[in-house]
Amino acid sequence: MSYDNEITFLTHHVEILRSSYLHWTGKPDFDESISQENAVETLFLAPFAVLSHGIGVDPIFNYGNQRALDMFEMSWEEFTALPSRLSAETVNQKERIKLLDAVTRHGYINNYSGIRISKSGRRFMIRDATVWNLITSDGQFYGQAALIRDWEYL
Repeated sequence: MSYDNEITFLTHHVEILRSSYLHWTGKPDFDESISQENAVETLFLAPFAVLSHGIGVDPIFNYGNQRALDMFEMSWEEFTALPSRLSAETVNQKERIKLLDAVTRHGYINNYSGIRISKSGRRFMIRDATVWNLITSDGQFYGQAALIRDWEYL
């Protein structure tokens, strides 16, 4: 992907993240410091994790801000090639499927807690995460995203 295409994608994707979050939660944004003008950079450098995956049978992560990349101990290239199901250990994948099914049915949940695993095998607990459906401006399902403010390595 060229630099211009990547910037266009990120601008569009961050707008979908933000507008879908508002749609489902009624909250104007993840953080009041994020403005339309600097949303891509501010969200990427935010002190909380935001990540998303697209659609399909085995959805691939298509966004992770720096905090998410750090949590999962991956580069952008590694993270955006990872099927999202692999973010949970095999033993925790049934729990993850139940979570995503609930989000699909209700639009979002705001109190998810669960264990995830980084590239190096480090397990970490996320607490009180918000997970929501992503929808385009014309109402098409676009994937799912998560906002993680509280986590720790186990």
